[in-house]
Amino acid sequence: MPHSKGHLNPGSPGVSLDRVELSAKYTELVRHVWVVRWRLPVGEVSQQRVLTYPAFNLIFSDQSATLYGPNPKVSVQTLSGQGWALGLLLRPAAGPLLTSTSPRRLLAQSEPMPGAPTIEIAAAMARNSPPSALTLIEAWLGPYARRVGSAGRLVNRVCRVVEEDRTLVRVVDVARRVGVSTRSLERLIMAHVGVTPKWLIECRRLQEAATTLFARPETPLTELALDLGYVDYAHFYRRYKAILAETPNKTRTSAQIARRPHGRQTASHR
Repeated sequence: MPHSKGHLNPGSPGVSLDRVELSAKYTELVRHVWVVRWRLPVGEVSQQRVLTYPAFNLIFSDQSATLYGPNPKVSVQTLSGQGWALGLLLRPAAGPLLTSTSPRRLLAQSEPMPGAPTIEIAAAMARNSPPSALTLIEAWLGPYARRVGSAGRLVNRVCRVVEEDRTLVRVVDVARRVGVSTRSLERLIMAHVGVTPKWLIECRRLQEAATTLFARPETPLTELALDLGYVDYAHFYRRYKAILAETPNKTRTSAQIARRPHGRQTASHR
């Protein structure tokens, strides 16, 4: 199953999340498809915290298809009752192909995708047939996949390099790695994702910090901060709180609560 660090508190009771890849010809357009289903007792809620990758998400529900721009801060989705959502975590190249809206204008915003096969996908999910939904998605995305050009492939490469190489903590080092000037790098990222190259680096670091603390709450905080390339714990703390809307210790506490037999919240404790 494809791996992701965007979901900061995975494993919530009553919520299942699966990720699958499309066929190889969609590699430059879609990172992976995720399917979430939830069934929660009456009065209970589950809060899903996400720090999105620097890319767009296209999310299908039973009534809509919506394109979401990157969000430079954590988002929290509160689930209750039962339901499903199917999402495409898109590659950075995909944004300008799917919408004429400037990526900068779509930061932390969304817009409908009226041409998407919403009704057909909802019907497939109602039949509990995600493979049928994936077939529909591939057929619809075919023309877009054929339009990915050299700039799209380059921006995909840049984001992949930053995500995979933890030694890259300066924009100038990223530019040198991919063979472009820092100004060209900034224009490329802004045109496709709407964020600065600096955010690519910080997003990777904060995703790793949050998922590490949720999975291993005993991790020493100062050691984690230095390992991620922050100059000291104070700097790490300020950025963590500003972007993730909670302190590192709060993430630790939430992780410990989630491991208890009855870690779910009731509606009165949102």
